[in-house]
Amino acid sequence: MERIASFTVNHDTLRPGLYLSRRDGNVTTFDLRFKRPNTGDLLTNAQMHSVEHVIATLLRNSAHKDAIIYFGPMGCQTGFYFLFDEDKLSVPEAVKLLQLTFTAAARYMGEMPGKSARECGNYVNLDIDLARACCGFYAKVIENWTEEKLVYPE
Repeated sequence: MERIASFTVNHDTLRPGLYLSRRDGNVTTFDLRFKRPNTGDLLTNAQMHSVEHVIATLLRNSAHKDAIIYFGPMGCQTGFYFLFDEDKLSVPEAVKLLQLTFTAAARYMGEMPGKSARECGNYVNLDIDLARACCGFYAKVIENWTEEKLVYPE
């Protein structure tokens, strides 16, 4: 079988950051790496789930909501994927959008979006304080990120 692209990334040298993972036509995928892989230092289920609810909600309520295709966790529990339509949102705009969104999430003072049995199948592990802390950490990681920094380390 052919190896998928994400398995060609050297996870021994990968650090927290924002990377351009792939382009499929007009759909661009960013790799939002929170934790260093292969260290056992993974995001907890509650961290991943809480960040997902807040960031997905903010992205889908942004001025660029029509360009958003997906925001969700990686199975390896080290970060998230963000997919967007590059015909509607350029790469530099997407970087800026993520910087603004994670900064806003770190300061978010509302209720946890989707925290009810009716809205979410696992609402009990959602925690707004946990989401704010994780988003604050990542906002600092990517605060000076540019399009030139989107390349995976060798």
